[in-house]
Amino acid sequence: MANIKSAEKRAKQAVKRREHNVAARSRLRTSIKKVLAAITAGNKDDATAAFKAAQPVIDTMVTKGIIHSNKAARHKRELNARIKALAAAAE
Repeated sequence: MANIKSAEKRAKQAVKRREHNVAARSRLRTSIKKVLAAITAGNKDDATAAFKAAQPVIDTMVTKGIIHSNKAARHKRELNARIKALAAAAE
C-alpha cells in the first residue's frame, strides 16, 4: 500500500479510472456484437440500424482514449463491408 498521501490518492484515482474504462470498453464491445448478431441473423435493416447506433459509440471511445483511432476505423470498415456483403447476397 502507498505510504504517501498523494500516492494513496493516485491509487484511488487509478481504480476509479479503471472501472470507468472497463465499462466504456464493455459498451463498445456490446455495440459491435449487436451489429454482428444482426449480420449473422441475415437481417440487413437491423444490421444497418445497429451499425448506425454503434458508429458514435466507436468514435466516442477514440475521443476518450479507450481505443486507438486505427482500431476504430478498422472496426467500422469491417462491419460496413460485412453489411454490404449481406446486402449483395440478398440480391
